[in-house]
Amino acid sequence: MKLPSFLKSATLPFDGIQMHAEKIKECAWSFQQAIECYFSNKCDRFEEYLGEVNRLENEADDLKRGVRASISKTAKMPVDKFNLFMYITEQDKVLDCVEECLSWISYRSEPSFDEDFKNDFHDLVDSVIAPIEELSIMVAEARIYFSSYSEKQRAVVIDLIQNLRKNEHESDKLEDALRHKIFNEETNPIAVFHMVELTYRIGAIADHAENTGDMMRAMIEKY
Repeated sequence: MKLPSFLKSATLPFDGIQMHAEKIKECAWSFQQAIECYFSNKCDRFEEYLGEVNRLENEADDLKRGVRASISKTAKMPVDKFNLFMYITEQDKVLDCVEECLSWISYRSEPSFDEDFKNDFHDLVDSVIAPIEELSIMVAEARIYFSSYSEKQRAVVIDLIQNLRKNEHESDKLEDALRHKIFNEETNPIAVFHMVELTYRIGAIADHAENTGDMMRAMIEKY
């Protein structure tokens, strides 16, 4: 496989991993705008935002393949190659969940829920945006650590990983509360199914972001 030009001179695949993380962060904005558009009766740009997310996901896939190729071709690295393969796969799942979320919500041309649920869904979406933003910061700081092996820098990365875990926990609480509210206040069975599944898919974004943090911690703890 031909390597992307940005990876040809890289001594480590973390350059590509960082670009992939930034692509996810870029996608988060379009995701948030798409959700807000869908909830609004005055917005007709949902398909446009969905298309933007699909475009970014395709670009991220190209980056992922480039990273995998660079891992295979790099003789010496500060971390286990299998761990890096697993890491980029899990990081990519964050973006996959974003795309799947919007695909799911698009199955119904109008929201399944009334005004009583809109703020709850907005809060849940906001709670998964935070881990996405932390993700790119964590990768950037990890790159610095693997070039210096500074204990001070290791502590910085661990703090970011703990923030990812904390953010995911907050997302879980919002997801559980919203699901409970749906079952107790919504009576339309189709709406209940659509909304509950949507909460699960939104929450999965934060779950995979937390998983990347756990994988990163495993890598830095070995060195």
